[in-house]
Amino acid sequence: MSVYLDASVLVALLMVDALTARVDAFLRANTPVLIVSDFAAAEFASAIARRVRTGDITADEARRGFSAFDVWTSRATRREETIAADVRAAEAFLRRLDFGLRTADALNIAIAQRIEAALATFDQKMAASARVLGIPVVTP
Repeated sequence: MSVYLDASVLVALLMVDALTARVDAFLRANTPVLIVSDFAAAEFASAIARRVRTGDITADEARRGFSAFDVWTSRATRREETIAADVRAAEAFLRRLDFGLRTADALNIAIAQRIEAALATFDQKMAASARVLGIPVVTP
């Protein structure tokens, strides 16, 4: 099974987070092919930078998180590039007014759909929308 990791899962996996134990347990119990897109990597960086701005972590902790992300993703994941078709699919999802998705969530769903991977996320709204679109969802 291939599993596309969104930023909520990546942050929990690589930083001290309330959901870290759940991600660790999921990865110990399962051995999926883990996929991280360049877009999810940018979202991870944004989430860490936001934590520095809000004073939740120090700049040194952020740099350690970035380093851990780089090492871990190079060793344990398959990297996936975001393509123009992903943006077009995300736009179509956003135009479905019943989903109420944010752009980032729609783009993550589009990437998971294109690469035919299950979506791993802690975002329940994103998970519900993905399920409606027939994309398997994993909630660690």
